[in-house]
Amino acid sequence: MASNQKLRDLEWLLQAFETESLNLHNISFYLSQPVSGCYQETENSMAINISSDCLEYFSLILIVLGPAKTSLLSLRNLEFHCVEWELEQVQNLGELLDSNLNIKQLVFMRNRFSEDCLSEFSDILKRNGAIKEVMFCESHIGTVGAIFLASALKVNESLEELQIWEDSIGSRGAEELSKMIEANSMLKLLTIFDSSSITATPLISAVLARNRGMEVHVWSGESGDKSSKVVEFTPQNTTLRIYKIDVSGACRVACALGMNSTVSSFDMTGVRLKSRWAKEFRWVLEQNRSLKEVTLSKTCLKDKGIVYVAAGLFKNRHLERLHLDGNWFSGVGLEHLLCPLSRFSALQCQANITLRSVTFGGSRTKIGRSGFAAILHMLTTNETLTRLAIVDDQSMRPDDFFRIFKSLEKNASLRCLSLQGCKGVRGERLLQAIMETLQINPWIEDIDLTRTPLHNTGKADAIYHRLGQNGKPETEPENDLLKDMPLTEPKCCRVFFCGQEYAGKATLCNSISQNFSSPKLPYIEQVRTLVNPVEQAVRTVGMKIKTFKDEDTKISIWNLAGQHEFYSLHDLMFPGHGSASFFLIISSLFRKPSNREPKTPMEIEEDLQYWLRFIVSNSKRAVQQCMLPNVAVVLTHYDKVNQTSQNLEATVNSIQKLRDKFNGYVDFYPTVFTVDARSSASVSKLTHHIRKTSKTVLQRVPRVYQLCNDLIQILSDWRSENYNKPAMKWKEFAELCQVKVPPLRIRSRRDNKEKIETRRRAVATCLHHIGEVIYFDELGFLILDCEWFCGEVLSQLIKLEVRRQSSAENGFISRKELEKILRASLQSQIPGMGSKVFENLEANDLIKMMMKLELCYEQDPSDPNSLLLIPTILEEGRGKPQKWQLGGADCLYAGRHLQCDDSSHMFLTPGFFPRLQARFFPLSFTCRFMLLFRT
Repeated sequence: MASNQKLRDLEWLLQAFETESLNLHNISFYLSQPVSGCYQETENSMAINISSDCLEYFSLILIVLGPAKTSLLSLRNLEFHCVEWELEQVQNLGELLDSNLNIKQLVFMRNRFSEDCLSEFSDILKRNGAIKEVMFCESHIGTVGAIFLASALKVNESLEELQIWEDSIGSRGAEELSKMIEANSMLKLLTIFDSSSITATPLISAVLARNRGMEVHVWSGESGDKSSKVVEFTPQNTTLRIYKIDVSGACRVACALGMNSTVSSFDMTGVRLKSRWAKEFRWVLEQNRSLKEVTLSKTCLKDKGIVYVAAGLFKNRHLERLHLDGNWFSGVGLEHLLCPLSRFSALQCQANITLRSVTFGGSRTKIGRSGFAAILHMLTTNETLTRLAIVDDQSMRPDDFFRIFKSLEKNASLRCLSLQGCKGVRGERLLQAIMETLQINPWIEDIDLTRTPLHNTGKADAIYHRLGQNGKPETEPENDLLKDMPLTEPKCCRVFFCGQEYAGKATLCNSISQNFSSPKLPYIEQVRTLVNPVEQAVRTVGMKIKTFKDEDTKISIWNLAGQHEFYSLHDLMFPGHGSASFFLIISSLFRKPSNREPKTPMEIEEDLQYWLRFIVSNSKRAVQQCMLPNVAVVLTHYDKVNQTSQNLEATVNSIQKLRDKFNGYVDFYPTVFTVDARSSASVSKLTHHIRKTSKTVLQRVPRVYQLCNDLIQILSDWRSENYNKPAMKWKEFAELCQVKVPPLRIRSRRDNKEKIETRRRAVATCLHHIGEVIYFDELGFLILDCEWFCGEVLSQLIKLEVRRQSSAENGFISRKELEKILRASLQSQIPGMGSKVFENLEANDLIKMMMKLELCYEQDPSDPNSLLLIPTILEEGRGKPQKWQLGGADCLYAGRHLQCDDSSHMFLTPGFFPRLQARFFPLSFTCRFMLLFRT
């Protein structure tokens, strides 16, 4: 491969094109480079660098590429970087596209176009029926460019994706694009990054009004602020989320939403609205038949606006969940809101019988006497509401809540009542009333008293016990101990690469890292990165982690090992507690990279189905699941595929069946990425997907404590000052908190040290959940370098060859013998290799880690010198007898068939069976049982 990447001059390139000696899928042009030349990233990808004094070669190359040579019929993608286009060059590009209809993607990065050039490019798109994707990034096409593009796409019937990044198309450009949307039915994805948020209004309005299944993402960075999302609409999960818009724009969106049938969830949290908008939204509630959930939290709606919303509820027959917390209305507005949910005589019917959940409250919501009376009346007469949430109320007194619970004694519909943060939920009288209500009303399933005085004083435990709940769930101590800490959006997102061995995960990660790298690196440094393919040639052993920075966002790629021996660790590394993460399932189109034997569609389907079931199985057991797991599929070695292959079509159909099968279990990204993992150009679209999805996931997951984000930098500084140590003892962490973190500091001898220690452990646990450290409470240390730990420690522990190095035959081994084996296995004979393990961790620490990960078990936990059971000693190879196979009449063999209730979407993961086998094995009895497991 190194010979293919040899730097060539442009004369050689022209000759190669003329002689048809190259077979290329991707060509990238880089102008204004210090040195001219070309090199092949792979046998199908070419990068061409042209210096300022050799610009004539750019036109010559376009001209030479123009005739439809046989060797260039496989050309799919063209990228142009830092090109200042002239009219003649655009015409040459047009001739090239006219002659080669296999070109599907055009990318323009930091290009410059004159008005004549934009007009010519518009004419090209009008007559071209093959291009599927066009992307402009920092190319300053402006309003004029947007107008020309809109004009072309009104005629074009092939383009599916249009992306305009780091540009300002202006309100007029946005209006022209909106007119194009009304006429164009082929466009599937529209992404705009504009300096003004006003551009979002006409675009999303046109999509909603025409009921298009078009995915829309609009970003802005007004007044030099950091980039922020303005609006997103994803037809796959039927969710419209508006982050920022003015009132007139919101009214226009509401008008478009009235007859829309593609949006089921509408979220405008944090957008400041007025009664003028609510008047339009009333018509939406009366006419729309698809909306199931509406979130209008913190939108500053006052009484008049709430009256309009309530009026819409009288005729609405489809909405199920309504969130109005954090608004500014009073008891008058609340009276109107609850009126359609109440009955005022025995003969009257309840106006709205479809709404199931209502949320209101907040520090600026003044419920008052009239609002309180409306709540009591609704709870007494309503027969359909199953969830009521009154949050952060400051106005109601303990006696008011007492009367609320008394009114619930006769309510047979309400299942969940949330009073989070309500200051009036206090006192023994109210506690007694709640207990009496629960004795009388057996239908109430959940009462949430988080952050109320009853909860803070520990008196809510009796209520939770009565409800059959755990009074102190796993995440509750963190909320209690850190309730005075400000919350913020997380800045770290994890991407999990899942796939079988030889899928190309490591190579794909390397190519993505090149796209994340700065394009301003010296040319010779880029070449040096490409001509050292040793890392790509070696199969990844164990889990690998790579971290990148995208503006202020940290993206880490966790490459899960594809070898079977590592499967037992995958579920242990699975994200939980609402951490920001998503998944890429990577499968090769070929059985092995060394040959051209393609996989059958059934083999690819089995690969994908394993990981989908794995993701669903572990998501179900996650402590907190704030959203469905986000999953995208990547097929590698696409460069080897015959474009007319029937296998490829069958594979696409099988993936569509999987998407339908797992609908509702995962958030399945609609596009299947087909890439050459070795080519950075081929994976550019996938890199953009990772960037886009990371930002979206970070905005959706629960907020984290600001203190955790601060500690990330503090721990990084500590590593720099301590010779880049990958691990730290708990004592060192406590000392760091005492010196650097005031909220975690013991301030005097009279301070409650156990409380401060608990706060520190809660913060460390939070850092563990978001993937910044690896920390288990009982081990007494934190892993700061997750990549080092997964690559150098866990990968060694999981494949530890205990049987070869010990005399153990029945699965048991002493601690001293295991420590000796660990030292021999983890300390490499090569100087400098593996030495960090025992510089930072004791052998005893590793044994504790093995027990925590259930790679070994104590025979007698009460005995510090107890023998250890290692299930891998009991593993059987092919043709070998059972290690526990015993003969005689006194032996009893018992078998169990274990499977999930929903075995089509979930399964018992590979890590489950050795743990269950060890737990069921009767260590303290002489009679042994053989457990045979089947899934």
